[in-house]
Amino acid sequence: MGRLYVISLEGSIYSCKHCNTHLGLSDDIISKSFHCRHGKAYLFDKVVNVTVGEKEDRAMITGMHTVVDIFCVGCGSIVGWKYESAHDKGQKYKEGKFILERFKVLGPDGSLYVLGQEVQVGVGSDADDA
Repeated sequence: MGRLYVISLEGSIYSCKHCNTHLGLSDDIISKSFHCRHGKAYLFDKVVNVTVGEKEDRAMITGMHTVVDIFCVGCGSIVGWKYESAHDKGQKYKEGKFILERFKVLGPDGSLYVLGQEVQVGVGSDADDA
């Protein structure tokens, strides 16, 4: 296995809650109106220091999407997913974009998202209103 190359970001950074590896900048957030099994999730235009899993079709609140899970390169924890394709024309804007689950990352101020009572574990995750 080769040497691990990790990109360091500057600014308002979201990082892995397990190993503090930088994942994304708040400037790259497209929407904070997404939800996942663990509560809030943010749609990012780009993220760094992740690897991708296998493509799979998932039924989400807004319809069927082809996605790949994304994993932190520092510790291997799953931190969200990437939209590969959307089956509905109205959801095409998500293609190539990334979801970081707030429960799995530290905020720019080092804060950790705490699960609230309103969180319900469901089958699919997606935007309520993007």
